Amino acid sequence: MQWRQSAGVRWLEADLPGARAAFSSRLGGVSEPPFESLNLGLRADEEIGSVAENRRRLAAALGLEPGRILAGRQVHGTELLVHSGRPGPSRFAEPRSVELAEVDGQVIAEPGLAALVLVADCLPIALAGPGGVAMLHCGWRGLAAGIIARGAQAVAATHAAIGPGIGPCCYEVGEEVLDAFAGLGDGVARGRMLDLPEVARRALSAAGVGSIESAGHCTCCEPELFFSHRRDAGRTGHQAGIAWVKESAA
Repeated sequence: MQWRQSAGVRWLEADLPGARAAFSSRLGGVSEPPFESLNLGLRADEEIGSVAENRRRLAAALGLEPGRILAGRQVHGTELLVHSGRPGPSRFAEPRSVELAEVDGQVIAEPGLAALVLVADCLPIALAGPGGVAMLHCGWRGLAAGIIARGAQAVAATHAAIGPGIGPCCYEVGEEVLDAFAGLGDGVARGRMLDLPEVARRALSAAGVGSIESAGHCTCCEPELFFSHRRDAGRTGHQAGIAWVKESAA
């Protein structure tokens, strides 16, 4: 995974078989504090015009059409939306203009569309395989409920890229959360500090994904690069994970 930059927009990029994945940072946008500067998520006190411009800038930096970047209303579940052919409604292109399906993953089977999730501590995870590419929003609830297994099955995933998310250095959780992953054995928590990327890695391996790449960045620890719901007590912006099938793979 490597850092890329265009017109001030900075992101991490992963090259997957037949696909690409990008994980945005907070750099290169127009939002004012406390959402500075490339905030891609909508909140009641954030200017919708700034979010729209930030989304346009990110799409341009990645060489994607905003209207073909597909998003859902994330609810910390395991539902996926599979796309083929024409794009469905996309909040990314026109914030708040459409009613979105309640899904935490997008699956793309062919070139021309891109799958997006918004995050601010949860893990954005890209999966690639013969069936296409998936982008998943993975908080602890979705991981415990099996979203990775569903995503991996949807594209027959062989490769995965785990984007930036909260790390074990900062993710203190309660007994309910620890109990949800007790079956994974040692190494996923130290005391009350949960290693969410390690939980994801074990779920990916169990789902048959052989190649797993991880960004290795903690969103909570790096305020200059990332938004963090926990660090900022909920008043924060959002970065994105985006994945798409390469045109040459058609």
